Amino acid sequence: MDHTPVHFEIPTNNVEKLKKFYSNLFGWKIEKSQGPLDYWTIETVPVNEQMKPLRPGINGGMYKSEYQNFKQINYISVENIDDYIKEVESLGGTIQGEKKQVPNVGWIAHALDPEGNPFAMLQPIKV
Repeated sequence: MDHTPVHFEIPTNNVEKLKKFYSNLFGWKIEKSQGPLDYWTIETVPVNEQMKPLRPGINGGMYKSEYQNFKQINYISVENIDDYIKEVESLGGTIQGEKKQVPNVGWIAHALDPEGNPFAMLQPIKV
């Protein structure tokens, strides 16, 4: 598996403002997702019925943040989330909270590198 960014998220205090900004600037398609969460999907490249990109690119999401200091975060694909949690810690990074299961997506874990830069890891569901 390539360990490449596979998703990004942008926190915001004003969804409509950033939706307009990124849509107008880059032509991104930003829509409210289905389900109980206040979450908007961002398509930087078109997707198929399974939400897989039809050409190279990374899609993401936007959510209303309750915190001022949240920053954009990139998700890196990994084979086994538990192994990588241990590896982050052994290399001087910090895991932020517990790993979480995202239905129909996989497992995620948020982390900080040794200098405090945020990133997240995603172990996708095997299909």
